[in-house]
Amino acid sequence: MKLNRKALAAIAASAAFFAATPAFAGTCPAGQAAANPLTDAPTMPSNVTDTVIGSVDLAKEIGVANRDLRMRRLIVQPGGIVPLHSHAGRPALIILVSGAITEYRSSCAVGIDHKAGEISSESDDISHWWRNNGSVPAELLSADVKARD
Repeated sequence: MKLNRKALAAIAASAAFFAATPAFAGTCPAGQAAANPLTDAPTMPSNVTDTVIGSVDLAKEIGVANRDLRMRRLIVQPGGIVPLHSHAGRPALIILVSGAITEYRSSCAVGIDHKAGEISSESDDISHWWRNNGSVPAELLSADVKARD
């Protein structure tokens, strides 16, 4: 069967779209789901920049008082740490733009490796922390709901 150029272009465009669609990640490897008390987890950031790049007052938009939807850019240098924190009442989606990073989660006995293009869903009262075990910076974009200070 011979395909014309338009058909080939449509197939290529579809393949590029699906290849570029981020994959959800953040799941514990098979057989490793377990309560993890995260003993000795770091509580202070190290070698990480965390920049708010935009926010929306949810009271004005949808009537949720004292909450903002915010977008942040985090750059975690090799060896850098995003310290232990909870997502109780604070859901988030994070996409790893470049590099790689390991997440240590309260619901998993082992670290969860994340690669560029993957999305991590953070909710359900999880606690976790992240460390860049690689040799290049990891860039993450985080969209989360945050209580107003």
